[in-house]
Amino acid sequence: MTVAQAEVPRIPDGRLLIGGRWLDAADGERFVVENPATGKPLAEVCRARDKDVAKAVAAAREAYEGAWGTMDARDRGRILRRLVTLLENHSEELVHLESLDGGKPLKATRRQDLPAVIDCFDYYAGWADKLKGDVVPARSDALTYLLREPVGVVGAIVPWNFPLMNAAWKVAPALACGCTVVLKPAELTPLSALRLGELALEAGLPDGVLNVVPGFGTEAGAALVSNPGVDKISFTGSPAVGRWIMKTAAENVTRVGLELGGKSPNIIFEDADLKRAVAAASSGIFFNAGQVCSAGSRILVQESIKDEVVEALVERSASLAVGDTLDEKTMLGPIISEKQLDKVQAYVAVGQSEGAKLVAGGNRVSRPGYYLEPTVFANVDEHMRIAREEIFGPVAAVMSFKDEQDALRLANSTTYSLAAAIWTKDVTRVHRLAAKLSAGTVWVNTYGHTDTRLPWGGSGGDSGIGRDLGEAALANYTETKTIWVNLRQ
Repeated sequence: MTVAQAEVPRIPDGRLLIGGRWLDAADGERFVVENPATGKPLAEVCRARDKDVAKAVAAAREAYEGAWGTMDARDRGRILRRLVTLLENHSEELVHLESLDGGKPLKATRRQDLPAVIDCFDYYAGWADKLKGDVVPARSDALTYLLREPVGVVGAIVPWNFPLMNAAWKVAPALACGCTVVLKPAELTPLSALRLGELALEAGLPDGVLNVVPGFGTEAGAALVSNPGVDKISFTGSPAVGRWIMKTAAENVTRVGLELGGKSPNIIFEDADLKRAVAAASSGIFFNAGQVCSAGSRILVQESIKDEVVEALVERSASLAVGDTLDEKTMLGPIISEKQLDKVQAYVAVGQSEGAKLVAGGNRVSRPGYYLEPTVFANVDEHMRIAREEIFGPVAAVMSFKDEQDALRLANSTTYSLAAAIWTKDVTRVHRLAAKLSAGTVWVNTYGHTDTRLPWGGSGGDSGIGRDLGEAALANYTETKTIWVNLRQ
């Protein structure tokens, strides 16, 4: 399908969703949202600031203490299931909207993002009436039991690389647990969040249960984090902002959950299936133009096969179709913005200046939009910045190792701990390494898979704290209350 043939979705009008109503920002300001594939304006969106966020938090509190908080859990689940049906019915529209707004190729968005969004809401809709407490026989003269209650108002702040999917990861479990939500999408990609708000109202979500306040992090995001009416902040983004959130939330002792950055090692041993390993390593760093927290940006290769793997990666990078996101043939889309492209190109220059060998790409693509060629560096040393810092672009750093212990040392020589992968046919090696790798997820002979049913998050450091997804995410949005009933006469 060509761009001309592609379905063009209706662009939301850009107003804020607060208390079930679509409102202009209090000061009347709007900001421009660009299509990164063209660099041209796509929409104008209201710019939420302190007053708007405060109004949204108040609306969420009212809904929590009213319609949503008093609703039977099974009825909450039914509303979420109606939302699932609407997401399914509008999936192709949402695919196109996400592609336009985020610079994501159509087929990638259709294959991964939207199915994951739908599955996430469906999964947590099923949990709504299954959250249970427990009886703990602490003493014979008392009935002691536990209740599981929602934390209250949740501030969800999501990034631009997977806008709707990251929103679903936070909104779906929070609503299933009985919380209400103020969602602050990234200013670069707010459109699918606004459309989600429209569909949520259509599904019957009571006013104020889901509020959507697009705006800038230093304004709307900061106002949300510092608002004492927020009971939990759930954030996905950079380590620097995560640290600021922890410090700011501490003023009100607000709970926080942080999914932050990654510099994930993709470890390829000489006994691996090299054809499959190289294909997965290529998609692991070039998928979504490398703008993935868990991107396999450090490709660790055993010395005996280093040249073979580098050559194959160069061939793979040359075969990737770079083009407009609405073209079904496109495999590599644009970087999200001019600013981010400049940052990635600066890292390419740093890699060269520090002595890494640029063997593929590195140049801006000569076409409208913010495109960078898929880039591969060889002979990367562990002390180089491109081996230590998160680039968030289509830049692979290939490093070599001698043996298993050397691979483990290199893999763990980072402040990040989000994910890792092992490629080998040696099953005992798999279990030895998987237990010792500093990573929240370890893939074996594959790369990049996630599932709603499996917890996702880092093991500390610059990859954050807490878990999204799976049953583990329910702990993010609930508290345990102890009830002690005296049975003495």
